[in-house]
Amino acid sequence: MSEALGSLTPAQRNNIERILVVRLSAMGDVVHTLPAVHFLRAAFPDAYIGWLIEERWAELLCAGGAARRGARSAMRPLVDEVHTVNLKAWRRSAVSISTLQQIATVRNDVRGVRYDVAIDLQGAIRSAVLAQWSGAGVVYGAAAPWESPASLWYTRKVLTRGRHVIEQNLSLAAAVGNEAQPEVPDICCDLPHDPKAEARIEQRLAERGIEAFAILNPGAGWGAKRWPADRYGEVARGLAKLGLRSILNFGPGEDQLVRGLEAASGGNAAGINCTIAELIALTRRARLFVGGDTGPLHLAAALRVPVVGIYGPTDPARNGPFGTRSVVLRSAESVTTHARFSETEEGMLAIGSEVVVGAAERLLGEDAFVRRPRG
Repeated sequence: MSEALGSLTPAQRNNIERILVVRLSAMGDVVHTLPAVHFLRAAFPDAYIGWLIEERWAELLCAGGAARRGARSAMRPLVDEVHTVNLKAWRRSAVSISTLQQIATVRNDVRGVRYDVAIDLQGAIRSAVLAQWSGAGVVYGAAAPWESPASLWYTRKVLTRGRHVIEQNLSLAAAVGNEAQPEVPDICCDLPHDPKAEARIEQRLAERGIEAFAILNPGAGWGAKRWPADRYGEVARGLAKLGLRSILNFGPGEDQLVRGLEAASGGNAAGINCTIAELIALTRRARLFVGGDTGPLHLAAALRVPVVGIYGPTDPARNGPFGTRSVVLRSAESVTTHARFSETEEGMLAIGSEVVVGAAERLLGEDAFVRRPRG
């Protein structure tokens, strides 16, 4: 059982009817929070659960065009209401009338629900302030949050357990109900099904004649986590010999990178730029994912797609693929650090493309989803 400093009494626990989760960003971190919220849903089956998140990541919780509140469905499977903020834009024009109106609207919407409990699963000062800002009578957070001053806004501080961030989030959620932390095999992730995004992806794949495929993700949040780009082209050639086409997932500003990789792959890789909803739909259809410690990797793991993870400065024990079949490649020379250096971390350079292809072949197996071409 997770330990909370100043735990709720049984009577207080039984009175919890409305729970607000605060996890603002980013993709991988939101995905890592889903099992904890699924646990809360099981522990409090009749509770109204809301989530406060940055607008740009809202499609991880609610399909585009779907109602942000009301009865849950496949388009919003986990929470009863999605509240969004746009902190970056608000900071750019903090004193404008439009910004002040937006802030007031969000604050009124959140406070209007009258949440009994808010849980900060981000551990940052801004998320802790927003959890307290919600008006919830009790605010939970980690006793040792990512930004230590954040704990000043918590009324219940939890001694989290586990090495992986998913386990730590689960232990925080378990503390709310004084429940035992669930076993790892019991975790579940609920991601939206967006029918329009599913149809668009089906059409794009059909137009390119792509059936069995792997997703390669050459980008990363900062340079030190990026495996050399040209090696992804070599991996695409190797996967083609295993019967898989490669799709290169890329984001803003990475067009030139992807065009170069398409050429390096010898026609075995094609770049596809996706919205979040489209990336969910695309990943559901993938046979394999190859990439570094990025949001799309954690999305693939949540969707139970086999993963080859290429790691350098971040610790896979804390941030590795979780809940799916995976092979994590990390050099013994790599040193754990979150310093955002622009150049590829030295240890990652020791990981060759042939090692990555070999890991992929082991995951796919002799009788896996694809077969080698004959001849």
